[in-house]
Amino acid sequence: MESLETRELRYFVAVAEELHFGRAAERLGMAQPPLSRAIQQLERRLGVRLLNRNRRGVSLTGAGETLLHEGRAALDATAAAVRRTRRAGGADGPDGPRDRLVLAMKAGASHELLHKLLDAYAAEPGAAEIEVLPSGTCEQGKMLRDGRADVALMHTPYNSLAGFDSEELMTEGQIAILPAGHRLAARKTLSLAEVSDIPGLPLARWSRDGTFPPGPGPEIHDQTQLAQLIALGRTVAVFPDSARAWLWAEHTAVPLSDAPPVVTHIVWPAHSRSLALARLIDTATRL
Repeated sequence: MESLETRELRYFVAVAEELHFGRAAERLGMAQPPLSRAIQQLERRLGVRLLNRNRRGVSLTGAGETLLHEGRAALDATAAAVRRTRRAGGADGPDGPRDRLVLAMKAGASHELLHKLLDAYAAEPGAAEIEVLPSGTCEQGKMLRDGRADVALMHTPYNSLAGFDSEELMTEGQIAILPAGHRLAARKTLSLAEVSDIPGLPLARWSRDGTFPPGPGPEIHDQTQLAQLIALGRTVAVFPDSARAWLWAEHTAVPLSDAPPVVTHIVWPAHSRSLALARLIDTATRL
């Protein structure tokens, strides 16, 4: 069976995502004519049309949709293999090479749980080095798939666990985080509808897979930015109850009466064979 080269997949995914040969060529750092020829050669080799080309522009065929989905997964798998291989050959300790794991988590969530987990795991004999990477609302799954992370703390119903193995760690309610001086800060509870429609205090918007959802609220890139904007009275945010651990004196947390409970899971790629990761997961479930 004929195989595809990583280069061909990168070319096609760029065109399929941009739906414009000029923008795709610019993104890839190459001229447009060789990119067009490469896609045409790919279609001939596969024996199917991947793109519809007409005066109105470029669109994907059914076969193109399939290759885009599969191509993204293949490129992620290739990137993951490279990143995890490099981590496996990391810095040596006094007794030889030391394992290193990268853990992704939503910035500001599960703070106390993570603190307990890292302390408990560090006490284990031969514990690997853990690097913690804060991320946006829905970026943890992408980071697991492309190898930037080996394990993640993810939260349902907001994160999809499809394609991963996971263990449930904790269930908690949700809170609205408001400026301490706001008129609603004295309330015992709030509803989701009330929080989403506060005059002059729009909901913060976290990146989802590299894009921000529409809305008037500010685009949030990290927890410090969010904390500052809440304190300044520029935005409001909804978080699991455990986010109380990082609140400032200028913040107030009000429970949400009708928000679904948030379940924190420890999540990892289903194919992982890392002994260090297995030990971390065992520690997490014992907590």
